[in-house]
Amino acid sequence: MYKLIILMLFTPLVLAAQDEVKSISVLFDSLKVNPHIRGNELKMERALAGKRIATGELFPKIDAFGSYNYSSTPTGMVPVPPDDLIKMVQDRTVAQPFSENIFRAGATVSMPIFVKSVYTMASKAKKMYQSTEAKKNIDLLKNEAVIVSSNANLLYIDALNEALTKKKESLMKTKEFVQIKVNNGRLPESALLKINTGINEVDIMRNQIAQNKEKIISAVYSLTNVKLNKPLDMTQTGTYENGELKVLEPLQKKADAMKLGVRAQKEMLYPALVLHGMYTYNYAKSYNLPDQGVNEDYGAVGVTLKIPIFQKSQYSKIKLSKIEFEESENDLAKMRLEFTAQAEQLEKTLALLNNSTELYKKSVKDKEELLKIAKVAFESDRMSTDDYLKYEDDLLMERSKLYQTEAQRWQTLMKLAVIYGNSIEEMVK
Repeated sequence: MYKLIILMLFTPLVLAAQDEVKSISVLFDSLKVNPHIRGNELKMERALAGKRIATGELFPKIDAFGSYNYSSTPTGMVPVPPDDLIKMVQDRTVAQPFSENIFRAGATVSMPIFVKSVYTMASKAKKMYQSTEAKKNIDLLKNEAVIVSSNANLLYIDALNEALTKKKESLMKTKEFVQIKVNNGRLPESALLKINTGINEVDIMRNQIAQNKEKIISAVYSLTNVKLNKPLDMTQTGTYENGELKVLEPLQKKADAMKLGVRAQKEMLYPALVLHGMYTYNYAKSYNLPDQGVNEDYGAVGVTLKIPIFQKSQYSKIKLSKIEFEESENDLAKMRLEFTAQAEQLEKTLALLNNSTELYKKSVKDKEELLKIAKVAFESDRMSTDDYLKYEDDLLMERSKLYQTEAQRWQTLMKLAVIYGNSIEEMVK
């Protein structure tokens, strides 16, 4: 409940501060109070409750009771030793503890002294809690990875928009020059139409990019309750550390729990030692002296050894638990193969993307120089309009590839961080 109150108090602060978001750490903090994470916390609480239920079976069970019993013939209120009974029969002035109407009140207690399956079920519940806790951590990493990847896409879109703006500015200046030549009859009207077509294509691309940008902003908002007005600057302060596939930890813990479940079902057939006790206060009108009441206390304590001989349904439960365990083991093996292959592929891809980024940076510089040369050649009537526009398109395309590669590099890095369970908050600032 207190976590919900914190969420309610914190959310308005986040909404008020949306225009002031300056670092990606703000999005990480907002993510931690998002209903997505709260849902995982509720699952953890449910698993913890299951663990408490299992361990609660080890504690004594105490019940109070009250009862009224009627019988057609006088019935004994409590067991009476033979010697005491003989004295009562011989002395009719003694109210005997027999009656047709008996009132009872008391308590019963029972506690397992040795029930092996109870301990194993408690261990299973503990493993399920650990599985849920691990899933919560992995889900948090996945959502943080989505935030970083989305912001990387926003940076890509922002940079591409800037490149499109530069191209349009360049084309607008060229259009002024072409307009003069068309007016002077040095260029055909079609040259101006080609420039206008290039400008329109830039506007169309910018409109498509704006639509994609809104989708990304909406995705970030759904996770953080923060609506970004612009992409946030990101710096890589660390890299992934390979090793154990932490993404499989929830499945591994679940498989361990299912294995304990099989053992617990088998242990249901083991002998069980149970302590039980009871105390009763009994009141009735004595049958031999109807006007005289009789009060009797009675208590007993004992130990029972229960040995299952034949329980058909239990054998079916054992078989079912084995199937559940085999399913969890199969899921784990399948996902291990998938993530092992994926991690290997992503590591190679990341190295290639790092190399591609450097190559694209060099290529962009070269194409910027080529465009300058082409512009001079075009203005000197040594190059056609179509050839000049190709240089404009080539530069835009190369810039687009550079920005896209940067975004892909961030996305690949985040996928590896999730697979290996690395801290994204320490990796990105």
